[in-house]
Amino acid sequence: MEKRVLAVDDSVFVYEEIKYMLDGSDYRVVGYAKDGAQAMRMYGELLPDVVVMDIIMPGINGIDTSKLILDKWNDAKIIVASSLAYDEALEKAEETGIAGFVFKPLEKAEFLHALDDATADIGQ
Repeated sequence: MEKRVLAVDDSVFVYEEIKYMLDGSDYRVVGYAKDGAQAMRMYGELLPDVVVMDIIMPGINGIDTSKLILDKWNDAKIIVASSLAYDEALEKAEETGIAGFVFKPLEKAEFLHALDDATADIGQ
Protein backbone atom coordinates (compact mmCIF):
# COMPACT_ATOMS: atom_id res chain seq x y z
CA MET A 1 0.00 0.00 0.00
CA GLU A 2 1.45 3.36 -1.05
CA LYS A 3 1.66 5.91 1.75
CA ARG A 4 0.87 9.58 1.15
CA VAL A 5 3.39 12.29 2.09
CA LEU A 6 2.92 16.03 2.62
CA ALA A 7 6.24 17.85 2.13
CA VAL A 8 6.57 21.14 4.05
CA ASP A 9 9.66 23.20 3.23
CA ASP A 10 10.22 26.72 1.92
CA SER A 11 12.84 25.35 -0.49
CA VAL A 12 11.55 24.00 -3.80
CA PHE A 13 14.92 22.25 -4.14
CA VAL A 14 14.25 20.21 -0.97
CA TYR A 15 10.73 19.40 -2.19
CA GLU A 16 12.16 18.11 -5.49
CA GLU A 17 14.80 16.13 -3.55
CA ILE A 18 12.09 14.49 -1.42
CA LYS A 19 10.07 13.56 -4.53
CA TYR A 20 13.20 12.12 -6.16
CA MET A 21 14.13 10.06 -3.08
CA LEU A 22 10.61 8.65 -2.82
CA ASP A 23 10.41 7.66 -6.48
CA GLY A 24 10.04 3.88 -6.66
CA SER A 25 9.39 3.58 -2.91
CA ASP A 26 6.21 2.86 -0.94
CA TYR A 27 5.70 6.63 -0.54
CA ARG A 28 4.26 9.31 -2.82
CA VAL A 29 4.25 13.09 -2.32
CA VAL A 30 0.62 14.22 -2.54
CA GLY A 31 1.13 17.83 -1.47
CA TYR A 32 3.68 20.56 -0.96
CA ALA A 33 3.46 23.53 1.41
CA LYS A 34 5.98 26.37 1.65
CA ASP A 35 4.99 27.59 5.12
CA GLY A 36 3.17 26.59 8.28
CA ALA A 37 -0.17 28.19 7.47
CA GLN A 38 -0.30 26.45 4.11
CA ALA A 39 0.74 23.19 5.78
CA MET A 40 -2.17 23.40 8.21
CA ARG A 41 -4.67 23.94 5.38
CA MET A 42 -3.19 21.19 3.24
CA TYR A 43 -3.03 18.70 6.09
CA GLY A 44 -6.76 19.16 6.70
CA GLU A 45 -7.54 18.76 3.01
CA LEU A 46 -5.24 15.81 2.26
CA LEU A 47 -4.97 13.97 5.59
CA PRO A 48 -1.64 12.44 4.51
CA ASP A 49 -0.12 9.39 6.15
CA VAL A 50 3.04 11.33 7.08
CA VAL A 51 4.39 14.88 6.96
CA VAL A 52 8.02 15.79 6.27
CA MET A 53 8.46 19.15 8.03
CA ASP A 54 11.28 21.70 7.85
CA ILE A 55 11.98 23.75 11.00
CA ILE A 56 12.99 27.16 9.60
CA MET A 57 10.25 28.61 7.38
CA PRO A 58 8.62 32.00 6.91
CA GLY A 59 5.74 32.69 9.27
CA ILE A 60 5.06 29.81 11.64
CA ASN A 61 8.16 27.65 12.11
CA GLY A 62 8.06 23.89 11.66
CA ILE A 63 8.07 23.04 15.36
CA ASP A 64 5.06 25.29 16.06
CA THR A 65 3.32 24.02 12.91
CA SER A 66 3.90 20.44 14.05
CA LYS A 67 2.38 21.25 17.42
CA LEU A 68 -0.67 22.86 15.79
CA ILE A 69 -1.21 19.88 13.51
CA LEU A 70 -0.80 17.38 16.36
CA ASP A 71 -3.15 19.40 18.60
CA LYS A 72 -5.87 19.19 15.93
CA TRP A 73 -5.06 15.74 14.49
CA ASN A 74 -3.44 13.79 17.33
CA ASP A 75 -2.79 10.76 15.14
CA ALA A 76 -0.69 12.78 12.66
CA LYS A 77 2.75 11.37 11.84
CA ILE A 78 5.39 14.08 11.42
CA ILE A 79 9.06 13.68 10.54
CA VAL A 80 11.14 16.82 11.08
CA ALA A 81 13.89 17.27 8.50
CA SER A 82 16.42 19.97 9.31
CA SER A 83 20.05 20.94 9.12
CA LEU A 84 19.71 22.33 12.65
CA ALA A 85 21.57 19.79 14.71
CA TYR A 86 21.63 21.53 18.06
CA ASP A 87 20.13 19.83 21.12
CA GLU A 88 17.53 22.52 21.85
CA ALA A 89 15.88 22.15 18.42
CA LEU A 90 15.80 18.36 18.76
CA GLU A 91 14.37 18.61 22.27
CA LYS A 92 11.64 21.06 21.22
CA ALA A 93 10.73 18.90 18.25
CA GLU A 94 10.49 15.78 20.40
CA GLU A 95 8.34 17.60 22.97
CA THR A 96 5.73 18.28 20.28
CA GLY A 97 5.23 14.55 19.74
CA ILE A 98 6.87 14.21 16.34
CA ALA A 99 7.43 10.71 15.00
CA GLY A 100 11.04 11.22 13.95
CA PHE A 101 13.90 13.50 12.96
CA VAL A 102 16.25 13.37 9.98
CA PHE A 103 19.16 15.62 9.18
CA LYS A 104 19.64 17.58 5.98
CA PRO A 105 21.10 17.00 3.57
CA LEU A 106 18.80 13.99 3.39
CA GLU A 107 20.33 10.55 3.01
CA LYS A 108 17.92 8.22 1.21
CA ALA A 109 18.28 5.09 3.38
CA GLU A 110 18.00 7.05 6.63
CA PHE A 111 15.06 9.08 5.28
CA LEU A 112 13.13 5.98 4.17
CA HIS A 113 13.88 4.29 7.49
CA ALA A 114 12.45 7.28 9.41
CA LEU A 115 9.31 7.22 7.22
CA ASP A 116 8.92 3.48 7.77
CA ASP A 117 9.28 3.89 11.55
CA ALA A 118 6.74 6.72 11.62
CA THR A 119 4.15 4.85 9.57
CA ALA A 120 4.73 1.31 10.86
CA ASP A 121 1.24 1.08 12.37
CA ILE A 122 -0.60 2.25 9.23
CA GLY A 123 -2.54 -0.48 7.48
CA GLN A 124 -2.29 -2.95 10.35
